[in-house]
Amino acid sequence: MSTTQSERLRELLEPLVRSQGLDLEEIAVDSVGRKRVLRVVVDSDSGADLDAVADVSRALSAKLDETDAMGQGTYDLEVGTPGAERALTEHRHYVRATDRLVRFQLHEGGDLVARILTVDEDGLDVEVPGVKGRKATTRRLAFADIAKARVQVEFNRKEQKDMKEEEEA
Repeated sequence: MSTTQSERLRELLEPLVRSQGLDLEEIAVDSVGRKRVLRVVVDSDSGADLDAVADVSRALSAKLDETDAMGQGTYDLEVGTPGAERALTEHRHYVRATDRLVRFQLHEGGDLVARILTVDEDGLDVEVPGVKGRKATTRRLAFADIAKARVQVEFNRKEQKDMKEEEEA
């Protein structure tokens, strides 16, 4: 049974990341010219602020220094968060994206842009925005129907508070 370097690094680093209250989302070792770069992506249900990323970065660096997990050569360690347009690949990612606009690629071949309303073990309820004056509609998506999903950046979205005030007026 062969274990890749990324798998060995995950086994080594994941308990440390979890002890910091974060999830280890991705780990990759890349060659950039003559240098190697270890990229670690972390997140949590409440997000990972700059202080949390700095703390886990220091802890990971210390752990890597005391082991030979990266070998003898030099490397750079980059620790960050998934970013604004993250791909949703795990159940927890969908939960964290509740109330966000997401582009879904469906196995049936179509694309759908909708806002995640609720998430359960089998799938999610989404709100599909109305077009040309039509009201938004809700739809149920099973996880099995989703080929890919990616959070969309919204620049013009009104805050929930503003929308509720307009509805009440």
